[in-house]
Amino acid sequence: MHSIEPTSWSPDSWKRLLAAQQTVYPDRDVVASAVAKLSSLPPLVTSWEIERLKSLVADAQRGERFVLQGGDCAEAIADCTPDAITSRLKILLQMSMVLVHASKKPVVRVGRFAGQYAKPRSSSTETRTVNGQSVTLPSYYGDLVNRAEFTEESRRPDPYRMVEGYQHAAMTLNFIRSLLEGGFADLHHPEYWDLGFMRHAALPEDLRAEYQRMTDRLADGLRFMEAIGERRVDELSRMEFFTSHEGLNLLYESAQTRRVPRRAGHYNLTTHLPWIGERTRAADGAHIEYFRGIRNPVGIKVGAGIAPEELLRLLDTLNPSNEAGKIILIARMGAKKISGALPGLVEVVQRAGKIVLWMCDPMHGNGVTTAGGIKTRLFEDVLREIETSWDIHHALGSRLGGVHIELTGDDVTECLGGASGVTEQDLTRNYSSACDPRLNYDQSMELAFSIARRMAKGSAAPAE
Repeated sequence: MHSIEPTSWSPDSWKRLLAAQQTVYPDRDVVASAVAKLSSLPPLVTSWEIERLKSLVADAQRGERFVLQGGDCAEAIADCTPDAITSRLKILLQMSMVLVHASKKPVVRVGRFAGQYAKPRSSSTETRTVNGQSVTLPSYYGDLVNRAEFTEESRRPDPYRMVEGYQHAAMTLNFIRSLLEGGFADLHHPEYWDLGFMRHAALPEDLRAEYQRMTDRLADGLRFMEAIGERRVDELSRMEFFTSHEGLNLLYESAQTRRVPRRAGHYNLTTHLPWIGERTRAADGAHIEYFRGIRNPVGIKVGAGIAPEELLRLLDTLNPSNEAGKIILIARMGAKKISGALPGLVEVVQRAGKIVLWMCDPMHGNGVTTAGGIKTRLFEDVLREIETSWDIHHALGSRLGGVHIELTGDDVTECLGGASGVTEQDLTRNYSSACDPRLNYDQSMELAFSIARRMAKGSAAPAE
């Protein structure tokens, strides 16, 4: 079933509403010039790719696939380098292979790549002590808006950073597509996916050995299928990859929202899967007004404080025809709150007959701050929220269809715990995130194996 183009909607109709987290630029003429430039540029993704992802999400809603969504908290334009992009892509591919092997079902790979340049903030300003003086400047809203350095010039919003962000997103996508077309993710050679420092990292030896055994078995299986003339091997070994980012800066999103030939409706062509954040999902707000009119699949971050009737109103607004593949609910509640908050929401969605894909974001509800003022997360809380989410869905005859992780392929020290034993004293050793703490390579792989063991246990399939 396909949704109908909403009435009284245009890519710019959101402008008549109050827009949370939107940047206030000092020169509106420069803003208009930057938006006009963005509107004239080619799309970053195609409507065909978007519809393909929607069909895969629909498969996941039926339990036929699992979705792995991950990447940086906030992409940095300066990290648009071959090594940085390859590192992020490799860790997602390695994690997905672990999940495929355990679940015996395809995994949809979605990166927080090529556009995750904007970040919501709890305060519009930030105050620091500089040379003994208290200095207040605009908060860093991501490279799409301003720069992270704590100077007046860096923190001044610049609308042409949207154009710069588009350009670097295009370069990132071009490189990823070239890698995939060139066989970078060929399942015939999973041994090539290894990150260079894996041999030296603190990844426990049992996990390293388990990963090696798994890659060997997978490669052997493909060779066997080829030997007996299985014609679907090429299809099985071909890797698909999709992009996602938070649709926070509505000027950026709407500038690349357009109709395409031979398809109904409007598509956001900056990304395959835009999502709505916890801070911007007000049912009568500008973001929901914008998102209700696009044909992309849409993610909605759902925190512990959302009321059931509010969630149903969002679903009715964003997907009035209850189209399969359209809505992903990304629960981000925290290990301490999920048991009290998630069951009621799952039940009300079930009773209403809404077609959704439930995912777990175990990162954003588990933030803590050390005595020294460093933002971090505990690996044990991240894992516990996923496991609890799995239990809740299974008990209610529902299904956890994916996970949404902030991670990096680099050997950072930003989250505490895990088998590699990152301690509070380690945090200052390699803390490079400009916003929220991410799982490092070791922790990401450990999490993948933990999820895989749970998937391998199997669960009763709910009635459709």
